[in-house]
Formats: sequence, structure tokens, C-alpha cells
Amino acid sequence: MAKTPDPRLARAGVTGYNKPKRTPSHPTKSHIVVAKSGGQIKTIRFGQQGVKTNQTAGQRKAFDSRHAKNIAKGPMSAAYWAKRVKWAEHQTLQPKNKKWVKGS
Repeated sequence: MAKTPDPRLARAGVTGYNKPKRTPSHPTKSHIVVAKSGGQIKTIRFGQQGVKTNQTAGQRKAFDSRHAKNIAKGPMSAAYWAKRVKWAEHQTLQPKNKKWVKGS
């Protein structure tokens, strides 16, 4: 007997749990993920639509310090997913630039 797929995955348009996806047509949020931790499942929208993020290493460091408490909550928080997707170190445009830019 095959398991029926979770309707939350289809509604969010993702292929599986903990697999973030861009949502360019959403009015305010840029990404969505159906997070699963243990037996808990939650649909999380994160990231501001249309803003430039992760331009410099300084911006990434500022984001980490601002949201450290929420990032530590793990996969059930939007900050955790924003750090992994929008603020990932390998996606920094200027990785050697330590300058913090206003508005980051």
C-alpha cells in the first residue's frame, strides 16, 4: 500500500520536506519551504521579495548577529532557512568585502 503524499507539499509546490523553493509570484515573500523536524510539519515563507541580499561578507555577518537567536531554533524558523538559502556563504557576491552596507 503506497503512502498518500502530504497535501501541504503539493499546495506549496515543493518536491519534498526541507526543500526550499523560490516564489517569484508571491507579493511579499521570496521563498517557501515545508519544514519537517521530528513529527512536526510547518509551511514557512521567508525572505523579502525583491531585495538584494548577501552582497558582502559584512552584510552576512550582520544578518547572522541580528537573527542568531532565531537561527538557533533550527529548521522550524524562517531565519534558519533564510540563512541557508538567501545568506549562504557560497552565494556572497563580494566574499572578501567585510564592509557592512546600510539596509542589509
